[in-house]
Amino acid sequence: MTTRTKIAFIGAGSVVFTQGLLADLFAFQELTGAHIALHDIDPERLATAEGAARYIAGHLGAAPLITAHAERRAALAGADFVVNIVQVGMGESTRTDFEVPARYGVRQTIGDTLGIGGVFRALRTFPLLKALGEDIAEVCPDAWLLNYTNPMAMNVQYLTEATGLTRVVGLCHSVYWTMHDLCELLGVPYDEVRYRAAGVNHQAWVLRFEHGGESLYPRLDALIEQDPQLRRRVRVDMYRRLGYYPTETSEHSSEYVPWYLGHASEVERLRLPVGAYLDIVADNVAEYEKTRDALAAGAPLPVSGTMEYAPQIIHSITTGTPRTVYGNVPNRGLIDNLPAHGTVEVPCLVDALGVQPTRVGALPPQCAALNRSYLSMNDLVVRAGVEDDPRHIRHAAMADPATAAALPVERIWQLCDDMVSAHGDLLQPELRARLGS
Repeated sequence: MTTRTKIAFIGAGSVVFTQGLLADLFAFQELTGAHIALHDIDPERLATAEGAARYIAGHLGAAPLITAHAERRAALAGADFVVNIVQVGMGESTRTDFEVPARYGVRQTIGDTLGIGGVFRALRTFPLLKALGEDIAEVCPDAWLLNYTNPMAMNVQYLTEATGLTRVVGLCHSVYWTMHDLCELLGVPYDEVRYRAAGVNHQAWVLRFEHGGESLYPRLDALIEQDPQLRRRVRVDMYRRLGYYPTETSEHSSEYVPWYLGHASEVERLRLPVGAYLDIVADNVAEYEKTRDALAAGAPLPVSGTMEYAPQIIHSITTGTPRTVYGNVPNRGLIDNLPAHGTVEVPCLVDALGVQPTRVGALPPQCAALNRSYLSMNDLVVRAGVEDDPRHIRHAAMADPATAAALPVERIWQLCDDMVSAHGDLLQPELRARLGS
């Protein structure tokens, strides 16, 4: 009897994302009979995820075992892979992440990686990650934990330091879609391009970008020079000044440096949509409700793959098929001029032996300088969680480029106090203190 590969989805009620991952998984013939174990704490969302999973399997001719679990350990028991897509606090907490800083004059666009929003998204996620890590260690110790939950770099560092798990990799589609979109912009087939990127999540750098053995950067330079609208993008502005293209959208990229969001003229010049993520949250809720209502009515659902890395990793490990993906992992000598304890994004070989990060060497110094600032802020947030030290929350906000550019230090501490109060019981008890200015 063939043993089914068991894949546990934690936070499966993020139904739209779960749907895309399942469509990718069932596109691999070897995974059509997998055991899909769904877990969510919201009963309605869990039921919707289960209904969507059964529909997608039927539509694609797959015959998986699909189970739904209100209790996390039951979903994890015996799992080979754990896909974490939890968002602690959901839309209500995300609104807090934007509305409280906005009262202080702090502009954010996405708020899920750095910035004051990223700090508190991490802090309310850490208790869940610690409990998840403890459960994995007990009921599926050999499983690979594939984390999609942001802030990616902080969460992977925290998982590594607070839980002791070693089979952890953070996954993000930013490198793939950056290269896909650059190829489309230049009219070059993606499958014919060779590229290499490295750095940190949402702020990695395209180090090589070649077609037919020649760099495509000169062609990109010429296109930018001819198109003034391209020059009104943050990531293009950063590329022109730093010499290497960043691997995340302008909305994201603007939040990780001090030069843009703090200046109204730059917000206008670069067309930055302040508060954009709140619209994304609303769209996600609408998409979820559309899926829920379609299932209730017996109407068809859209089924389309998303080219995400988790299904590719699962397929490569279970079949031995070699692939290269981009993963977020502890540095430990992968990038020479970044801190060893930080989480970096590098190419990873995947085969039957698992996810194997590749050594990049040194980044260009101007790129490494920005990444070090990012990782220093990350480390302070992780220190707050691991050491139960509420002062490190304030230290992280002080070190954050965008927050520090927007506020004097006294106001930064006041903002942290208000955020701590607003998020309340979602934070671990030791971090709930108001410290004053």
